[in-house]
Parts: sequence; structure tokens; C-alpha cells
Amino acid sequence: MLVVFLAFLLVLIFLDLAMVVSMLRPGDERKQMIVWKTSAFTLLVAVLMLVFDIVEALIKGEAVLVNPFIHLSVVAMVYFVTLMVEKKRYGG
Repeated sequence: MLVVFLAFLLVLIFLDLAMVVSMLRPGDERKQMIVWKTSAFTLLVAVLMLVFDIVEALIKGEAVLVNPFIHLSVVAMVYFVTLMVEKKRYGG
């Protein structure tokens, strides 16, 4: 079970690094549009996750506890999936 967790952790680290690299690499207009659309959707998901955490904390009456590792992992996975969808849609 520990090996599976470590493999999953390595995949998440790779996705985080790939997300940053894909945003920094220059490209033509089509590639920039794909990255912009992917980044915009990922930002929307990240903001909705934070709003959900705040609403949940208000309902429970607790302090807002945000685990940055979980949020970064979800954002990286959403970015990767959205990037694949946008590349397929616009040719990648």
C-alpha cells in the first residue's frame, strides 16, 4: 500500500511540474489559446473549491482549514484533464 501511495505522490509531483512548464513555454496562437482556456477553467475550479471550503467552515462553525497539498493536487489533475480535452478539441 505504501508503494501505491508513493507512486501516486510521484505522479502528482510530475503533474504539478508539468503544469508550470506548460504555462511557461512559449508557443503559437493556437497553443496559447489552449493554455489560456485550460488555465481559466482551472482557476474557476480552484476558486469554487475555496468557496466550498469557506461555506463548509461557516456551516460547521469551525476555522477554515485548507490543506494546500490536496488543493494543489486537485488543481494539477484538473489542469491536466482540461489540457487534454482542449488539445483534442483544437488539435494538439
